Amino acid sequence: MENKENKLGLLALIALVIGSQIGGGCFNLATDMASGANAGAIMLGWVITGIGILALVFSFQNLSNKRPDLEGGIYSYAKSGFGRYLGFNSAWGYWLSVWLGNIAFLTLLFNSIGYFIPIFNGGTISSVIGASLFLWILIFFVSRGVQSAAVMNIVVTIAKLIPIILFIIIALIAFKFRTFSIDFWGSKGFHFSDVMGQVKSTMLVSLWVFTGVEGAIVLSSRAKKKSDVGKATVIGVISTLVIYILISLLSLGIMPREELAGLKNPSMAYVLKSIVGPWGAAFVNIGLIVSLLGALLGWTLYAAEIPYLAGKDGTFPKTFAKQNKNNVPMNSLFFTGVLIQLFLLTLLISDKPYQFAFSMASSAILVPYLFSALFQVKYSWQQKQTGQMIIGIIASIYSVWILYAAGLSYLLLTAILYSLGIFVFLYAEKGSGQKPFKKFELIWALFFVVVAVVAVIMLVTGKISI
Repeated sequence: MENKENKLGLLALIALVIGSQIGGGCFNLATDMASGANAGAIMLGWVITGIGILALVFSFQNLSNKRPDLEGGIYSYAKSGFGRYLGFNSAWGYWLSVWLGNIAFLTLLFNSIGYFIPIFNGGTISSVIGASLFLWILIFFVSRGVQSAAVMNIVVTIAKLIPIILFIIIALIAFKFRTFSIDFWGSKGFHFSDVMGQVKSTMLVSLWVFTGVEGAIVLSSRAKKKSDVGKATVIGVISTLVIYILISLLSLGIMPREELAGLKNPSMAYVLKSIVGPWGAAFVNIGLIVSLLGALLGWTLYAAEIPYLAGKDGTFPKTFAKQNKNNVPMNSLFFTGVLIQLFLLTLLISDKPYQFAFSMASSAILVPYLFSALFQVKYSWQQKQTGQMIIGIIASIYSVWILYAAGLSYLLLTAILYSLGIFVFLYAEKGSGQKPFKKFELIWALFFVVVAVVAVIMLVTGKISI
């Protein structure tokens, strides 16, 4: 049993939330947003994302305060509200998202290292070997204890904010409104359908950089005070929202959108280089390396925690619930490492490995987010809390909108991974003495299977690719 000293305080929880969000995506945000949208559409995208993410965060905060017994947070909300199989899917989807996100972080990490050591640049064998070695060193470090990893994350979070704040200050000074306002809505001016198409293109990007808002919720069972969980989540998301908006919009005032969209990863480095010279790119790449170390640390903690919590109550196989002497779920951590290792091989065959990994991670987390929002609606309705119910409805609408905006290809590919989870669910349910599926759950499972078959056929015929 963990004593109070080994639990996480408010500062550690805030650092986990900020550190898990501000990873690699922040440093490539300007290019990822500008690739499909002009300044006006990007601003609209941030308005939608800000409202949706804050609604999700306030839902997490409310449920964390009102239902502290649901220690799995994002996973246990779905199970409590909608049954075992949908609870499993939320746990499975969150786990998918986290370890796919770690692949994106590892990809970007070795792109940054490649700025200084060219053999690691791009999807090369050397970058895969380097990422693999780093992965297992990280897993060894996390296995030494959650508390020590969280303390290290505080230091890393503070360190990585330095180049980001410096970039914002310099970009504010160099910002040119004339550059920012060129083709504000696009070359054809404001046309609703065109602008909304641009806004859609920003949605997975903005969701990706906010993935991690639920970090304190996931680790709520390890918090010193349950009330700190909601506070950490709200403080973390508002801080990062301001940072993201400044980075993406200020960059559009430094160079034209077409030029910004064509920059290599990490684009922040090359934007700063255009203002201050080569030292700016080197400084940002060093900051990105530090940032990614923190994000990988936080996300590895989450990747181990969700299967562990699900294993404890039988939603996942019990083997995931085993801990070592440092109270770290080693089986969960090890299986996660194996999956990341296998998927690192996609670096060798994907045209855009970073974009592929973060898009898959963003698509995978949509199911857990949606069912958390729907549970907020259901619980608030039962408690007759109209204000909280409205917040839940907004969060639910945002989650459905993101599902639509994600695009068919990534949803189809994600369905393959969700359909594979059926085998894990059936294995976990084997000794329960109950039917594994209720009628509506069986329909949900069959839907995943059908969509997965369609996705495989489209992959084989070349209609979608990685």
